[in-house]
Amino acid sequence: MPDLTDEKLRQAGEVVLEGFLQLEPPEGFRAQLLDGQILVTPPPDGFHEHCLSEIIRQVVKKSGTRMDFSGNKGLKLPSRSAHPDDHVIPDNVLCPDAAQLFRGAAPWMPPDGVTLVVEVTFLYPHVDREAKRRCYARAGIPLYLLVDREASATTLFMDPVKDDYREHHTRPFGKPITLPEPFAFGLDTSEFL
Repeated sequence: MPDLTDEKLRQAGEVVLEGFLQLEPPEGFRAQLLDGQILVTPPPDGFHEHCLSEIIRQVVKKSGTRMDFSGNKGLKLPSRSAHPDDHVIPDNVLCPDAAQLFRGAAPWMPPDGVTLVVEVTFLYPHVDREAKRRCYARAGIPLYLLVDREASATTLFMDPVKDDYREHHTRPFGKPITLPEPFAFGLDTSEFL
């Protein structure tokens, strides 16, 4: 196989990015660009959405900080060196409403001011566990909450450094997991059982 130079890799990445930005996935499908690969996912199942609804319900009810949240916000995040920027749509993005990050934001906004991203495993759980975790850490997003349906556990990743989080706490479904400031409450995961 021929040796690809950094310039050729950059050019290939630009072609992939251009193609990605022109995609028009079918209604309800999501197209994301992660580590130089285009990932298209169908609409999630009802249990996936139930988990997200439960998290948002608790954040609204129990958090001492008013939060803006979106299940459709595209984030433009730094990628690994040779790849174009990652373009990811987390299952949910939360930020303090005082920041008004979503107001006037482009379809693919930078992650500055995002406090928490949430993913609930669905079709590609390995992507949520590995690639997205590293992507969110590289972007400096302080908190990443992973609801891992296959493992029946919820993991909170904290303290991003380079391309991973230095700290994580995992609790089995049914046990609360503590969300730190600005949330400052124990997320009840019994509804995920």
